[in-house]
Amino acid sequence: MGTLVTLDLPDDAPALNLPWIITFGPLDDDEVWEPVVCGPYERAHALALAEAVVADEDLMAVVEPLQPAVTVDQIKGEIAANRLAADEAEDDLTEDDDHDHDHEDDSVPPSEPPTPEELREGFARIGAKLAEGLSA
Repeated sequence: MGTLVTLDLPDDAPALNLPWIITFGPLDDDEVWEPVVCGPYERAHALALAEAVVADEDLMAVVEPLQPAVTVDQIKGEIAANRLAADEAEDDLTEDDDHDHDHEDDSVPPSEPPTPEELREGFARIGAKLAEGLSA
């Protein structure tokens, strides 16, 4: 079984409405190949697809929102915010060196992946949101 990594967001997070992508890559450091990036999808579809793929494969799937930035300043702002968040997370990890929780029992059975028709409908909704400037 593989690993699924995604953001843990509150129910009202604006990122939940963004398009999401999946990056599949090797789980084992000894295995070297170029990651496969798929999407964009709606979040629920991305999660279900990723779960279905890693359920019986030794792969890592990273499900994350696609940031449709339209200016260089927006991109630089996102990079700065992520760097700051990473620094804060690293500080939190160094404070929590005694963490000894086994995550093996945290597995969740995979969801049923969406049908091709459901994905196409999701693509249409994403396209409409992008055309509207993600205001929906």
